[in-house]
This record gives sequence, C-alpha cells and structure tokens, in this order.
Amino acid sequence: MSVVQKRSFLAVTLEDETVLRGLASPVRIRILGLLRRHGRLNVNEISAALGLPQSTVATNVQILEQAELIETRLVKASKGQQKVCALRYEEIVIRLNPPEPASEEKVIEVSMPLGLYTSCAVSAPCGLCSVDGVIGLLDVPDLFMDPGRMQAALAWFWRGSLEYKFPNNARILQSPIRRVEFIMELSSEVPGTNTNWPSDISIWLNGTKIGTWTAPGDYGDRRGRFTPHWWKLAGSQYGVRTVWAVTGEGTFVNDARISDVTLAELGLAEHHSIRLRIGIEDDARHPGGINIFGKGFGNHGQDIMMRILL
Repeated sequence: MSVVQKRSFLAVTLEDETVLRGLASPVRIRILGLLRRHGRLNVNEISAALGLPQSTVATNVQILEQAELIETRLVKASKGQQKVCALRYEEIVIRLNPPEPASEEKVIEVSMPLGLYTSCAVSAPCGLCSVDGVIGLLDVPDLFMDPGRMQAALAWFWRGSLEYKFPNNARILQSPIRRVEFIMELSSEVPGTNTNWPSDISIWLNGTKIGTWTAPGDYGDRRGRFTPHWWKLAGSQYGVRTVWAVTGEGTFVNDARISDVTLAELGLAEHHSIRLRIGIEDDARHPGGINIFGKGFGNHGQDIMMRILL
C-alpha cells in the first residue's frame, strides 16, 4: 500500500505584506523554484545553481525566512556551519480582498489579554510568561489562577483548557450576527521544539464545540518577531495565526471548513456574554499540547481578538 503525502499550500491576502514582499523578486522566485525541484539545498549550492553571488543569495534567503516561505537550519560543515534551506509550501494562493462592508454594516472588535481567562483546567507540563519573565512556577497547574496571570503573554499546557468571557455587544445593539471570528496565534507544545508535532486544538463557544484544528508543530527554528530576547531560543518562538469563523454556513479556520456548526446552533442572541474555551481534549487523536501567544510574544504580538460582523 502506498502512502500519498498531502500537498501543503499557503493562502494569503493582499494584506499579507511580508509574504507578498517575499514573492516580489525574480531572484526569490528562482530560489523557490529551485528548492521546489531539488529539495533541501544550502546557500552555496543555491548560489552555484543560479549563478549568483553568495551575498545576494544570503540576503534573499533571509527575506524568504522572514516571510515564512522557507525554513532553514544550521548544520555542521567542513568549515564552521552552513545554512540549509527547504521549501515550506508547494502551492501559494493569493486571494483578493473581499469588498469593503457596506456603510450600514458594523464590525465589533474586542481584544482580550491572554491572562484574562475566567476559568482553567490544565495539566503539566504547563506555564505562563510575561514579556519580562516566567510567572510563578513552571508545571504547577494551580498557579494558573494566580493574579500574576493578568500579565501573561505566553501560555502553554499539555491537556485541558482556558476559558474567556467576551461581552456580547451585538445583543446590546439588538443586531443580528452574520459572522463571529476569534483570531489568535497558536502552536503545538513539545519539550524543546519540533516542527512536525501535530496537535488537535479545539474551541467551544458557550459550551458548544465548534470544531478542531490540527496545529502542525511547535516552532523554534528562529526567534519570533515579538518574542523577548530573554526567552531561550530552544523554547517555543511563534505559532500560526488562526482565524476561527462561525457563519450561517458552518465553521472555518483560515477559510478551511472544519465543522457544520452554524451560528443558529449557538444561539448567541440569548446570552449576555460569549464564552470562548480553547484547549486539548483528553481523547484527542493528536494530543500534542498547545502554546497560545499573546501581545509581546510570537510573530503577531496580539491579544486574542473577537470580531463580530453585524
């Protein structure tokens, strides 16, 4: 029996300026094409294959790294170390931005600090960090309710969940909800890091499970854009920016359908608050832990964001 590997792809919009910059160069396009054809190559091999100076290749490789279009790692060479490059995605799709909402349409946004959860039930290994240092003690679940959690910018745990309570401002405005989104930066959690460490992360809204998304891995190949320098390089550095959206047609993560749960099943208009619970189920197929990156950590440096489209 043969095993068919899924083709990885990246969907970007016109707002993803870093990725678009990475693609906006004939040299970088040639590098991507070369890696697509030949797999992993070091900077010297890319330079020789394309007939370009090593300095030119090194500069463009750095831009491709920043755009997260390639992954790199340092390996021992006969003289020091060399950087080996590999393609992250086999296909890249650029989506045109949707039309601007009509003037009568409204968008409500609420930014929730990572440490402002109202309840938790987590298991070790686990921990919290602020932008200045570790909060309390590591691997002590009871300390997740310490008041110091209010400063958290990074949270991780192996099993369990955190729950947040967002105000349901749509109910106050007496406006029907067309779409609700939760935007956060997530990764798996493994001792050290491992880019191939899948973990099934689930979300519940007001007690209803809306779906599960599998985080590909725990990323530590380079420092996150916002991750403070005191945080060890061997630790989790950044995650994937995920947009969880529930509409009248179903539930989606980054435009990929994950379940048939619709807004009608959530009955949000009946509740004064919208409770978001995020975590790892005990019977998850891929129980690989979770990192949640808040403002001051990761590649996006943002709190957990709720967007309601009316």
